[in-house]
Amino acid sequence: MELQAMNIGQAAEASGVSAKMIRHYEQVGLVPPPRRTDAGYRQYKESEVHMLRFIRQARDLGFSIHEISELVGLWQDRTRPSRLVKALAETHIKALDAKAQELLAMKATLETLVLCCHGDERPDCPILETLSGNASVAGRGPTAEHSTNSPRGNTGFK
Repeated sequence: MELQAMNIGQAAEASGVSAKMIRHYEQVGLVPPPRRTDAGYRQYKESEVHMLRFIRQARDLGFSIHEISELVGLWQDRTRPSRLVKALAETHIKALDAKAQELLAMKATLETLVLCCHGDERPDCPILETLSGNASVAGRGPTAEHSTNSPRGNTGFK
């Protein structure tokens, strides 16, 4: 037995998904349009709120809208083999690993730039020089100034 229908604000609170995102998910076809009152207000059943919670959890794990659409389809198909779900999750793990490596590389580059910056009253700044394209993060030998003033020695900046 379903409880009384909820308006979009109540569904948002119950699911942890903002009303704006609920409308967006409806617009992109991730969730079906809900029933409406005679006045045009959306009404959500508990089963629809449950689907919104599912979507929120998938978003929290970094799945894309397209992947979530696939997951919802698999979730609703009780005859599907679990290997399909596992394969989708494993593909997502590989994508997360690649993203993590990219983030770690960005962090390492930024840490090196911060170490090369004197952080004093001088206007020269290797961080800004690199961002403007006037310096390179890799592939250049250090100048005497940077190699002697950097705590790490050879920084690869010119």
